[in-house]
Amino acid sequence: MARARIHKRTISDQQRRRDLALERQKECRRDLQQHARQLASSIADHHHPHYNLSNPDFQGLTDGSNEELSYGDEEESSSSSGHSEGVLGLLEGTRLRGSEAKAWYAQQFMLPEWMIDIPSHLKRDWYVMARPAGKRCLVISSSGTTFSRTRNGKLLHCFPSALPNGAKIRDVAAPSHVFCILDCIFHEPDSTYYILDVMCWRGYSLYDCSTEFRFFWRDSKLSEEKVFVPPSTYHRYRFCLVSVNECNEAGLQAAYCGPTSFQRDGVLLYNRHAHYVLGITPLALLWKDADCSQFPLDTDSKGHVPAHQQVVLRLQSDGTVVTGDDRPVVLGIMPEQFLSQSARYLKPGSLLRFDIGDQGLCIVDGKPVTADIHYQGPANRSRASADSCTKILFQYASRHSPLTIMDLLAAIETLDDDSDSLMIDTDDGSLEQRSS
Repeated sequence: MARARIHKRTISDQQRRRDLALERQKECRRDLQQHARQLASSIADHHHPHYNLSNPDFQGLTDGSNEELSYGDEEESSSSSGHSEGVLGLLEGTRLRGSEAKAWYAQQFMLPEWMIDIPSHLKRDWYVMARPAGKRCLVISSSGTTFSRTRNGKLLHCFPSALPNGAKIRDVAAPSHVFCILDCIFHEPDSTYYILDVMCWRGYSLYDCSTEFRFFWRDSKLSEEKVFVPPSTYHRYRFCLVSVNECNEAGLQAAYCGPTSFQRDGVLLYNRHAHYVLGITPLALLWKDADCSQFPLDTDSKGHVPAHQQVVLRLQSDGTVVTGDDRPVVLGIMPEQFLSQSARYLKPGSLLRFDIGDQGLCIVDGKPVTADIHYQGPANRSRASADSCTKILFQYASRHSPLTIMDLLAAIETLDDDSDSLMIDTDDGSLEQRSS
């Protein structure tokens, strides 16, 4: 039976922002080589307040010997740092702690928007991969050791690896200008780092290279090293590539339900022309449902899906609460009297948790302009940032009129044909886009 050439598509400005992002990329290529070098070197900087190199776990970082470095997991405190600069240099950023460190490290990743409409030319311009469940992290090899840091700034592991300059042994040791930065997800059940992307390799920056080139480099260069060998004394954790597919019907099906060695948590889509952009970008997308993710909807602290959608917003100095986007969207304002009574706890920059009530969201031009939100309390302290606008919209659509795998499969066929489309009202009040 032939699949109907129909797909639903939320009205949003996501496609317009994708087009603008690609145009800006053409007009202004950013040189992030110095950014990458400072990020790698500052991790092992002996002036870095996070690391006490007199600790036995870090002996050998700076003594220049070829003896084995002692490694271990590290838990860091989350005390406030007191920095007040608006724009911080990279070295200063790596010295931040607490909430400021969380916000800074969150901006060292390329973060996908949640898919709230279907991109045009999926088959021509996009890659798709299964997303492993686990902790998103940067893996950095430099100065004879390897570190991993999560999005909230916490040091996840300090260990030897077979990455270039990732251990103090002859086969991988290298001069100080040699370092690597990988974008990974640590999958705890099998203690494996699953590699999504590569930003630097042996000191060569790939930030301003296209996704197509970065994925080619990732698949070819890493296989030339002994990165994928089984764990050993000098290669503490297993590394594995996440398979990348062309976003055609077979590729999407493989990412959605094909066999994997990890627990799947949705699918990721990358525009093949996109550079590695720091922060949230519409040129990378996350989509999930109940068949490809254990948690397609956000859950409460007990792992249950609450009756009402919950969102995390950031409190501003004027009392408004906003999303975590580069250009935050205001979703409400806290009562002045309540803020005065709770001034000890509710300070500007605080992350707060809200329920979306029965009145839901009012969406204009693809963005929520008002929301029926009800304050529930502070967000989890491990949170690095507020929810993005697209996450809120995706979660809202998933509860009312979700974008399904059949919609995506139909779009691969119809949108790549450049066919005209028409938005229509359905009986339940939602909007559908039907290809003509």
